[in-house]
Amino acid sequence: MAASTGRVLFLFSVFAGLLGNRRVISTEETEAIWVDRGQSRQRAKPLSSQQDKPPPIRKIIHVDQDAFFASVEQRDAPELRGKPVAVGGSSGRGVVAAASYEARAFGVRSAMPSVTALRRCPDLVFVRPRFDVYRAVSQAIRTIFLDYTPLVEPLSLDEAYLDVTANQRGLPSATATAEEIRARILAETGLTASAGISYNKFLAKLASDQNKPNGQCVIPPSRGEAFVASLPVARFHGVGPRTAEKMARLGIETGADLKGWTLADLTARFGKAGGWYHAIARGQDHRAVSPDRVRKSSGSETTFHNDLHTPEEVERGICAMAADVWEWCARTGGRGRTVTIKARFSDFRTVTRSRTLNLAVGDRATLDAVALALVRTLYPLPMGVRLVGVTLSGFDTPAPAPVPEQLDWLAEVA
Repeated sequence: MAASTGRVLFLFSVFAGLLGNRRVISTEETEAIWVDRGQSRQRAKPLSSQQDKPPPIRKIIHVDQDAFFASVEQRDAPELRGKPVAVGGSSGRGVVAAASYEARAFGVRSAMPSVTALRRCPDLVFVRPRFDVYRAVSQAIRTIFLDYTPLVEPLSLDEAYLDVTANQRGLPSATATAEEIRARILAETGLTASAGISYNKFLAKLASDQNKPNGQCVIPPSRGEAFVASLPVARFHGVGPRTAEKMARLGIETGADLKGWTLADLTARFGKAGGWYHAIARGQDHRAVSPDRVRKSSGSETTFHNDLHTPEEVERGICAMAADVWEWCARTGGRGRTVTIKARFSDFRTVTRSRTLNLAVGDRATLDAVALALVRTLYPLPMGVRLVGVTLSGFDTPAPAPVPEQLDWLAEVA
């Protein structure tokens, strides 16, 4: 075993030279043994009844580009390197779409109003977003992924899940696969990426955040439950800010606290989501990596440079957003039954209204009519409106999801 481990560590050191200042936690050796030897032991077992067989151990990698939009801008404009950069608009109505790590050090975050970002970092440099460039780089990275597995599930332009259980390139471990993928991304795009490697999607995504930027983390089956127990529940996928606040009121601050609750109690408090919380508290997630994941909704929203004060202005905005949504539906064949409108007032208070129809929306005129009827329930307007949006969901004929893009509202912040 010592000789085998030595060969694996030698490969790690070769890849480390390609990646430069990368960080990998100390569980690499454990993970290498798990990947290289664990399944061979499982295959050697005699076949028994289906219910006696343990679930197969998968090798999942979550790859997340480091400050993707901002890093692309710093790559293409050397004068921006080392400076705090925000992708977005610097006007009073602008929003930060992405922030470099230098900007994050000042507390600048995505979706932050530009005026707030400038207060936190007066030297912040704003750059207009270039979505065509981001999409092209994202596609180049996805092409790299597909050299290692056909099971690639993109989550956005800058992150994806990969199932490398089949190990089609014959690399010694999932860790080595992640190392090589990150080295190729750096060599071919000039950008760094972080990765999480584990036996399910939930843990792989948690792991990819652990050693950012330009690092990776491995969570083998022997450490999954303990790793989850040590983390605050606010970091868990599926636990949003409001749910985290509710959990805190119940005394649930960490994964260990969450594990102390029974399935019945969690279901009573959180409904169907209680089953998810019960599973992830134990490091369990049986979701497969889905390369053909379907898109369940189509939405578009925009923030206006000047508040809208009249119903006519608001309705023109709603119809424009409905046109964007229907263009996607016409192109992909997606048809939904639930129409939702959103309005954000000048005090940043956001309201939504929804209606579910008996049949899927079949044409643009119907979408317009339902959206307008919903927005008219907000009249008289209590104050100016800074944002409107329209979403169509509940698809009867879902269309395959393209490489997901950042929300359309980012396009208007420039």
